Amino acid sequence: MLTLPPTPLRPGDRVCCAISGGADSTALLLLLDSANSLPRNALGVGLSAVHINHKLRGAESDADQSFVQTLCERLNIPLSVHPVDTAAHATAQRETIEEAARNLRYDVFSSLLNSGQATHILTAHTLDDQAETVLMKLIRGAWLEGLSAIAPEISLPQGKILRPLLHLHREDLRSYLTAQSQPWREDSSNNDEAFTRNRVRHTVMPALRAENPSIDHTLSNLAELAREEEARWNGELARLLPQLILPGTPVRGGGRSNSTAPGEQALAIELDRLRPLDPALRRRVIRAAARQLGARLSFDETARILTLAGLPPSGITDPTVPTKPGSTLKLSQNLIAQRTLRELRLSTVATT
Repeated sequence: MLTLPPTPLRPGDRVCCAISGGADSTALLLLLDSANSLPRNALGVGLSAVHINHKLRGAESDADQSFVQTLCERLNIPLSVHPVDTAAHATAQRETIEEAARNLRYDVFSSLLNSGQATHILTAHTLDDQAETVLMKLIRGAWLEGLSAIAPEISLPQGKILRPLLHLHREDLRSYLTAQSQPWREDSSNNDEAFTRNRVRHTVMPALRAENPSIDHTLSNLAELAREEEARWNGELARLLPQLILPGTPVRGGGRSNSTAPGEQALAIELDRLRPLDPALRRRVIRAAARQLGARLSFDETARILTLAGLPPSGITDPTVPTKPGSTLKLSQNLIAQRTLRELRLSTVATT
């Protein structure tokens, strides 16, 4: 018998289950309802549900909404429905449909938490989702923090988002629903291989499972390792960065000035402090410094900045990167790197 795994929920919490009508979220809602009804092991939480109608599949989307409404009425679970124009949002924000849908979902989640309607939002991400996400991040060239993929828990100012089903396969949930004689909705867009996730799900993952039947667990383990490594590094960086990063630019006679043109920012790292660091820490310091200016560096941009500083990460200098004092690199996101005799300086350029 499938049961809800241990969660950090406490009696009195206001829990909202995000439900699309698909098998995974339908199973999560039933598991929550069952756990909250058991006399001896009741969660003791206030349970509600939220459905976001993305208006992407016309009558099919509306039928999903009707299914969820009927299910919640049968279970006597309060439901809030949020229709959103995902296509229009994607166009206005220059996002993909996948990005727009995700951002709109999390806007709704944040509003529920901020309003006090919920203290926790639960989503039905599975082990399969985790494995697919790790692989997609890897394909796109993510750093280690990207490989951490779907976090089991996200803490927000007004509450938390929890993913309690990350240890379960989709098929586990479908078997549970079948045993409960509970139908679910199938999203036809899940078969559209115009979307990267669907190509990974239907083509890439089956090929990998043929090589390693445990590939889902392997990729999920990688995500857990990445999360733990990131937590360790973040603590180390929080300790070191105040000792390494200098604000603003130096001024004649000593000291530093934070005065820049409107919209510009600047900081620096002394080369003598950067050189003794090991290569892994150097990379993280450079990337953290850029983040303080609002820029996210790629692997190649980080390598170019380190080469400019005379510290090429591979030990082989890129001939296209200048290394003499006074040299400058123009990077993406309006970021400029400059090497002086004693410092590596990073600054942003104001745009009009």
